[in-house]
Amino acid sequence: MTDNSVTELQVVEYLKAHPDFFTGNEQLLEKLYVPHQRGNTVSLVERQTSLLREKNRELHDYLGDLVGVARENDIQFTKTKKMVVALLEAETLDDVAVAVDESLCQDFHSDTTSLVLFSKTTAEQSNLRLLPQDDAAAIQPLADSSQTSCGSLSELQNEFLFREQAFKVKSAAAVPLVKGETLGLLAIGSFDPTYFQSNQGTLFLDYIGQVLSRVLSRLLKDQQV
Repeated sequence: MTDNSVTELQVVEYLKAHPDFFTGNEQLLEKLYVPHQRGNTVSLVERQTSLLREKNRELHDYLGDLVGVARENDIQFTKTKKMVVALLEAETLDDVAVAVDESLCQDFHSDTTSLVLFSKTTAEQSNLRLLPQDDAAAIQPLADSSQTSCGSLSELQNEFLFREQAFKVKSAAAVPLVKGETLGLLAIGSFDPTYFQSNQGTLFLDYIGQVLSRVLSRLLKDQQV
């Protein structure tokens, strides 16, 4: 039976013949123990130390990013909680419209909002509009969608939702309002074309839409609108 084990001498001879062996195999240096010897050349200990410092910097940056994300999430949660409480305390549709506009424009720094609710009657006040569903054909695809839409709206949708401010709105989010049936649509507009983007996450907006839908469903039934 042939002994295929590598001897220490073979390892030494191989490293002598391949002095650049650790170039491209730096991960091995992390596992080696080599006494530090002074000299004009860079020792393996120094190389190991350099690698460990680099990994430490990477880890520090990664942890810094995590802390930043956690801090941003905490701020987002506080703003969201404030908005939800305001919605739960709303006693009229006007109260809801005010709470939506104040929270999204002041706390979340959007520029304008439009709350369109489907109703047998027609009414309008500030950012709140009630109208028959047949009169909202322009936004029907957005309202019937199963998820929030972000990015650029069509010119017709922009004009329908934001009217006199439509020419300023460069990006928007459209949040369907559904509770058993389609109640309407919440539109949030921004003058910044990059504020809402088609590839962004919509978890927060979907959550607001769910809360808002439940509040509106109750108020629409109570007020028999």
